[in-house]
Amino acid sequence: MKMFDKLLEQVRGESPQRIAVAAAHDKRVLEAVFNAKERGVGIPILVGKEDKIRQYTDELGIDLQDTTVIDEPNHMQAALYASNMVRQGEADLLMKGILHTAEIMRAVLNREKGLRQGNVISHTAILEIEGLDRLLFVTDAGMVIDPSLDQKIEIILNASIIAKALGIEMPKVAVLSALEIVNPNMPSSLDGSTLTQMNRRGQIEGCIVDGPLALDTAVSVERASHKDVKGSEVAGVADILLVPNIETGNAIYKAATTFANFRSAGVILGAKVPIILPSRADTAESKFLSIVVASRVATYLAEQREKNKR
Repeated sequence: MKMFDKLLEQVRGESPQRIAVAAAHDKRVLEAVFNAKERGVGIPILVGKEDKIRQYTDELGIDLQDTTVIDEPNHMQAALYASNMVRQGEADLLMKGILHTAEIMRAVLNREKGLRQGNVISHTAILEIEGLDRLLFVTDAGMVIDPSLDQKIEIILNASIIAKALGIEMPKVAVLSALEIVNPNMPSSLDGSTLTQMNRRGQIEGCIVDGPLALDTAVSVERASHKDVKGSEVAGVADILLVPNIETGNAIYKAATTFANFRSAGVILGAKVPIILPSRADTAESKFLSIVVASRVATYLAEQREKNKR
């Protein structure tokens, strides 16, 4: 059984999340959310162009009888409406439909109807790579354009929460660069060294950080050995790839899904709730898997809050 399939089996045993979908008038989005409903993972609340929603659900053979549909044709207003539903406790998760990431993020950051809580909001792509014995987390692939060192710390922590929710007790984080040694002319290598030292001194907790590491060294034991990388707990076995900038992360994510057709999910963390944020061009399966991951993360965070109360 593949790793996403195992995760689905776990999530199906948990309470389904109410999902407010902003600009839900898209066939792939509707296919994904009703797949989630059928499997007991989510309860869709559809905000968008009602005529298009009904047209597409008719074409897909989906019954809308017990589903809430809010007619809001304007993308920005749909995003604000869906975000406010989560803010008011009328929904548990927010999902991006057929609108730009910038539009849904403007709603998330809105003072009156948004979900911001002061943390760095970052995107993590989760990839199921053929031949790899684990899920691979790539961050930030869609939110923070050129993260500072402080932002990279929070991006690591956000991705680590997602990894822990998916069963990795101590995630191994590779700080990516083009090589395994520090080069003063390569800022990503300097950040890799600094983040590694901060982790070793207890300034970044709950994960193991090492860098700089090239991508192949981070994920392949054979290549790490061939390059004679020693003394690293992360080389060859990384769970999380911390990329230098959004271009790098986005390219890895899109290359994996476009050229290799690997299964993927996309989730944003750092707001009041996980945000389901696949690419608009992603398959219905990828959008569904994003729902599965976000649902597991939401349940995990609720479990942690309960644990902290005791």
